[in-house]
Amino acid sequence: MSMYLWPLLFTIFAWWFGTGIILFLNQRSPTTYQGTFWLSGCVMLFAIVGIKTSSSMDTVAAAYCGFTCALLVWAWQEIGFLLGFITGPRRIACPPEARGWKKVGFAFQTIQHHEIALIVLAIVVTVASWGGVNQTAFWTFIILWSMRQSAKLNLFLGVLNLNENFLPNHLKYIHSYFSRSLMNPLLPISVIAATVVAVPIWQAAFAVGASPYQITSCTILGTLLSLAILEHILMVLPISSEGLWRWSFRA
Repeated sequence: MSMYLWPLLFTIFAWWFGTGIILFLNQRSPTTYQGTFWLSGCVMLFAIVGIKTSSSMDTVAAAYCGFTCALLVWAWQEIGFLLGFITGPRRIACPPEARGWKKVGFAFQTIQHHEIALIVLAIVVTVASWGGVNQTAFWTFIILWSMRQSAKLNLFLGVLNLNENFLPNHLKYIHSYFSRSLMNPLLPISVIAATVVAVPIWQAAFAVGASPYQITSCTILGTLLSLAILEHILMVLPISSEGLWRWSFRA
């Protein structure tokens, strides 16, 4: 069971601790933002090298390395967005009269540069891992990207928990593009679709004759996707997930 337990615990810890560190950096003085952004960029470059190197090895260590490096690449754009360096050309609240496609257009303008950065990073991760026997980094990034896009759409359409404290003061205007409601039609579709994908990943992890690499990689990916599904469910439950990262918020 340890072959499943350790990658599961590692993925949960990386998800929890990594999110907390990003939130903590975001709560620091604005004078530290530029240095934090460029330092995280240097870390990202080393992570890309790590993805390229680990993609040619189908070992347990390579699976952990690919996952960790993909998270570090993802962390750079998260930091860039939350610190305000990679957002969009529109940095004001949504006009109260904006509705329908007009509001959609305004909302996209607030995150336009962020979306472009995600596409570029997806291409970089794909190229770095192309043809390799270890695709853990690639699928880690794809899971993070697809589930984040789903979360954005659900926040726009309306959910119960908007997690207002996750956004810093200089990005509070983005909340004007969110909607608060008990449920929206997309959320159950998002949860069901992600679950349909998660099931064969877990089946591959527990398949008879699975190699140590396959067990580790599939357990990591299955856990990551399951956590993303849980995050979607928490959007419409009367339970806030902010308490998980209370330690990362400063007064």
